[in-house]
Amino acid sequence: MAPGRGGRLMGQHPYFSPAEYQARLARLQARMREAGVELALFDEIEAMTWVSGFGSSANRWRCVGIPLQGEPFFVIRALDAGVCAQRTWITDIPTFADWEDPVPVLARAVAARGLSAARIGVDFDSYGMSVARFEAMRRAMPQAQFVDMGPAIAELRLIKSPAEIELLRRAAAIADQALLDAAALCVPGGTQREAAKRAQMTFVEMGGDPYRPGPITGGRGWDFLHGHLGDAPLARGDVVHIELTPRIHGYSSRVMRCVVLGEPEPERQRAAEILAELQDAQIAAMKPGAVASEVDAILREGVVRAGLRPSYDNITAYTLGLYGDAGPRTSDFTRILHPAAEWRFEAGMVFHVYASAGGAALSESVLITETGPELLTHLPRGLLVNPC
Repeated sequence: MAPGRGGRLMGQHPYFSPAEYQARLARLQARMREAGVELALFDEIEAMTWVSGFGSSANRWRCVGIPLQGEPFFVIRALDAGVCAQRTWITDIPTFADWEDPVPVLARAVAARGLSAARIGVDFDSYGMSVARFEAMRRAMPQAQFVDMGPAIAELRLIKSPAEIELLRRAAAIADQALLDAAALCVPGGTQREAAKRAQMTFVEMGGDPYRPGPITGGRGWDFLHGHLGDAPLARGDVVHIELTPRIHGYSSRVMRCVVLGEPEPERQRAAEILAELQDAQIAAMKPGAVASEVDAILREGVVRAGLRPSYDNITAYTLGLYGDAGPRTSDFTRILHPAAEWRFEAGMVFHVYASAGGAALSESVLITETGPELLTHLPRGLLVNPC
């Protein structure tokens, strides 16, 4: 039964409407028909949240069950059932005590729907599904046939709805302001920790989720990106790498800049200018129908050709969207830009496009529209310089 239909009581999500979940459910069930499955089980927090409105940590295993016919269900520990009911449109929430095995509860929910001998779709690459858990499910439902649906929901999540795009716009505005606020504290005698504190405060003040700010690290030279938060006082000549990852209702936009304390070295300034020029060209090419590997090559080959790096061994962009509070992935690599990526851009996709070389780094959040790319983040394209 669809969300909010048939007079059912449903939880109240703080942002998405019943119609939004109805559309998601319809798309998912179409994918299930293509896969020939009668029931699909999802235990990754992002997948559960996207289809149901709620997701919880894996302290105790939990899953959402979506049948082609009949009532969906949410198997969850009893302690979390109340908050689950407040957020999900699913009203059948079988529970278990913390010391109980959730698999028999799952098996009973499946049997109640007459699906004990069904083709059941799961994601064989799910980070929530251990080998032991999968074997326990097979023992508990010996007549069922378990088939791999792959990352079905991750694929469906690639094309964002207008409501999702609006959240990403709001997150991008938070990212821009928080980076400026954090950068203002990158002065001699200041610390990286103070900058991180200010960024996180801005997240919350602007309506974002109270989540970690993202990588903030300072040093000298070139190779310290994605380093650790330090406590040593900053000094003239230091460079603070700031990559902020704010979320609002779980949806994250991102931005990255380097803050230079004092006059930047000519080599670093040149690298920043070249990176910005190459990335601008890369972003301009991110149009519906464009081939990912060709867009990737604009930056990757350009950086090597300019002599900024001997080789470019990391990706140049990845998808943005919904992130779980307790998921193990800090980035969504459902679609990534690399030399062998032959997929094509589609309107409604959103990407974190990032580049680093020569002691400079910058990134943007980019929405693909029907007419081309749109920057969601709007900071100056280059180094941020704090005069000393």
